[in-house]
Amino acid sequence: MDSGIVFLPEWYPQSAVQLTWPHEDTDWFPALDEAISCFVAIAREIIRREKVVIVCSDKQAVRARLGDVDDSRIIFCEMETNDTWARDHGGISVLEDGVATVYDFVFNGWGMKFAANYDNLITRRLFEAGVFGKDVLPLNMQPFVLEGGSIETDGKGTLLATVECLASVNRNEYLGKEQVESYLKEVFGLKRILWLEYGYLAGDDTDSHVDTLARFCSEDTIAYVQCTDETDEHFAELREMERELKAFTRENGRPYTLIPLPMASQTEWEGERLPATYANFLIINGAVLVPFYNSPRDEEAKAALQSAFPDREIIGIDCFPLIKQHGSLHCVTMQYPEGFII
Repeated sequence: MDSGIVFLPEWYPQSAVQLTWPHEDTDWFPALDEAISCFVAIAREIIRREKVVIVCSDKQAVRARLGDVDDSRIIFCEMETNDTWARDHGGISVLEDGVATVYDFVFNGWGMKFAANYDNLITRRLFEAGVFGKDVLPLNMQPFVLEGGSIETDGKGTLLATVECLASVNRNEYLGKEQVESYLKEVFGLKRILWLEYGYLAGDDTDSHVDTLARFCSEDTIAYVQCTDETDEHFAELREMERELKAFTRENGRPYTLIPLPMASQTEWEGERLPATYANFLIINGAVLVPFYNSPRDEEAKAALQSAFPDREIIGIDCFPLIKQHGSLHCVTMQYPEGFII
């Protein structure tokens, strides 16, 4: 029996994408101008196709940086923030018996690694500011801790996630994998969860968010990070993850179409390897924004994603500034479906 809850996939028509803007009191401060330039590039591509909700400390300063864009597609909300990772503190969109609903889970800084007291309030404050449509319902999911980057949906009742993240004790301490699965099936109206036991990226702060490793491109296609270099520290884990993906089947029993994405060339900053991943792309109306890392493999990743999204424009965005803080393009964005944003 259907639950009446639909967890909407990223390719569903969108009304807006949220960005939470860098400022001098964030970890971006040492390279703030560089980070803002990256956010500007992302925002301008979004504004060409849909609205952008910009959470920031100074809307006039942000507007000045955006240049010649359509103001009717920008919604500014000034408020205090800790950081900029909208994927993980943003609301998660579902339909409950046809009613647009935004789930507001607890964000605890990826298992209390970083301060999140302001970021955890952002979704609530966006509702208070009237950003969402009058018929859109907020639903406080406290005390459950969940980040948007840790879950992938096909929109048909299947979730893709990693055990390493969702079963970690630093999020929902007293819940094991089975209890987490039962809860997620209930609140998202799921039929099943495809659990990845393997997969990680060096330098990752998220405990293996699935959006750095494997992504639904449609209900029957998954793009994933493939490592072919046996000398790379990721080789064994990502090979096992690939085997898991090959063993997964769709609800009808057929295998998924799998599209391998290359490992970015080894990306380092100040002697530390960074979790550069092409899986951290963002689907928007009519396009897919893919992170570039000044790597010879950037164009290879773009071509692979074009095969996954033949009807969308594939646009590379220089995200080397983002990866210096261990995140990338998908991590700093959160989409809201058509009808959710005013």
